[in-house]
Amino acid sequence: MSKSCTLVAALVALLASSTVVAGTPGIAEVARDDSGNLVVTWSGKNPVDVFVSDRPDSAPSAATLVSAKDSDGRETIPDTGNGRRYFTLRDTRTGGLIHAAERVLPLERGSNFRDIGGYPTADGRHVKWGLIYRSGATPLLTEADAARIKALGLVDMIDLRSSEERLLAPTRLNGIRYTAIDYSMMSMMPTASVPGASSMHDLYRTMPAFFAPHLKVVFDDLLRRKGPIMYHCSAGQDRTGVTTAVVLSALGVPRDAIVEDYHLSTQFRRPAFEMPPISPAMVEANPVARMFAGYQKAPGADKPAPLKTSDGRAYLEGAFAEIDARWGSVDNYLVSEVGLTREQLKEIRRTFTE
Repeated sequence: MSKSCTLVAALVALLASSTVVAGTPGIAEVARDDSGNLVVTWSGKNPVDVFVSDRPDSAPSAATLVSAKDSDGRETIPDTGNGRRYFTLRDTRTGGLIHAAERVLPLERGSNFRDIGGYPTADGRHVKWGLIYRSGATPLLTEADAARIKALGLVDMIDLRSSEERLLAPTRLNGIRYTAIDYSMMSMMPTASVPGASSMHDLYRTMPAFFAPHLKVVFDDLLRRKGPIMYHCSAGQDRTGVTTAVVLSALGVPRDAIVEDYHLSTQFRRPAFEMPPISPAMVEANPVARMFAGYQKAPGADKPAPLKTSDGRAYLEGAFAEIDARWGSVDNYLVSEVGLTREQLKEIRRTFTE
């Protein structure tokens, strides 16, 4: 079974207990088989019409019908290579619709670049596809990768990395608005603000306060509604994981689904493409370069480690614990620390869920 098909099974299990609007197919997921074809799978007792489009918001009338009255729960569509494909399934008896897309962009030399759309919210809606992307760093993309990403129509790329990381691994993406906030990697270490802290769990507890300025940029972009955005750090799992957790929480996605999405980084990271080889001169001059060079030389560096403590807790729980303890909820955190209003939170939920 391919990794993508494994992802489908994991997400089916995740979504199986979620609320579904009456009259819609229960679950729809898109993966890629070993031949590179796109495979749409779904559940539901009624036959569906399957449509494909190059736009995430296309109505069936503006999309191409690829399968009519399909009742076997699976349709395979060759990937033509002509950009991102979005699917709409329409229940043939009720007319109910559900949208789906491939979660991970199939990049040649990218890492962990994925769409956070499709997740169910507590009130039975779903996060819209094609509007919010998360990723690892992009210093080693191929020309084809850059073209695939530019075709998404991103209006902003928010770099969550430190000043040192951005110098060591500049992006290969040009022609997209680029936003970054200067800070030193060493300043975010947990010992700087939490006496006696030493674990990843403790590091995550520092992130909500430390990255509030970055989150303000992200949410300002969402409020402007000018188009899709992408944010990233080096691995696309820690700083990007906390940012995604806050964004999905703001959209009403339950925490168990957020944590499941967080752990997908272990599957979809490709560390070899996140940082170029670091020269001895850089190691000598820059402690952050020395740190990353150590990562590159460590045994098993090409295999991402699970994002869990020795007793099985997700590191992300540290960030949630800090938010709950200091602000009481993610909404309160966004109001008090990031500067949103309650009405703006409602507006974001209306805009980015359906």
